[in-house]
Amino acid sequence: MRGVLAVLFVCVVAQPCLAKNFLKSEPYFLAPFSVVYVDNGVCGAGKVLRVKGALGGIRRQKTCVPIGREEASRASVTR
Repeated sequence: MRGVLAVLFVCVVAQPCLAKNFLKSEPYFLAPFSVVYVDNGVCGAGKVLRVKGALGGIRRQKTCVPIGREEASRASVTR
């Protein structure tokens, strides 16, 4: 019984860590191969800019990706 309660507690605590964080502007420094999501209005409605860090002189990869329904509702609440 304690094991089940412990697993439930870990799931509840870890759930906010799994959510995507949206930044308002693109960070100046970004570690290689790390990914951030930027909601700065460059992409259309329901989409955010996905920025992936790169090594050395290679440019960052920037693509517009759709956000899920739950993230979209959360993003509109936090603005």
